[in-house]
Amino acid sequence: MKSVYVSVLVACMALAAHSAMAQVAGKTTLGIAVAEVDLVASGWSAKKQILGRHVINETQQKVGKVDDIIIAPDRSVSYVIIGAGGFVGVARHDVAIPVDQIEAQDGKILLRGATKDAIKALPAFEYAKK
Repeated sequence: MKSVYVSVLVACMALAAHSAMAQVAGKTTLGIAVAEVDLVASGWSAKKQILGRHVINETQQKVGKVDDIIIAPDRSVSYVIIGAGGFVGVARHDVAIPVDQIEAQDGKILLRGATKDAIKALPAFEYAKK
């Protein structure tokens, strides 16, 4: 089951991509049309409903926290970055988890089969340096 949060983000990205393609040089309006405001306002916010949320397993154990969402060059939401371990950033271990492996369950973010040790055993995710 694909996460409700991710599905909504994908829909928002598709809306943004459609709006961006419809713009014409010299005729571009910043922001969104009045008709789109209700659609955006009724959607999910990555900042308010996903980022910083604990990730749990099926036994309700906390296994990490959502630190980031990665959007691929094709504008699809592809990975969530889950932070595990560490205290105040020391010995922190971030991993990339494909979005199709997470689920929404009773307002929580679920990663089936995950444990803190399993997350820490995954290769660390590092942002590309430019």
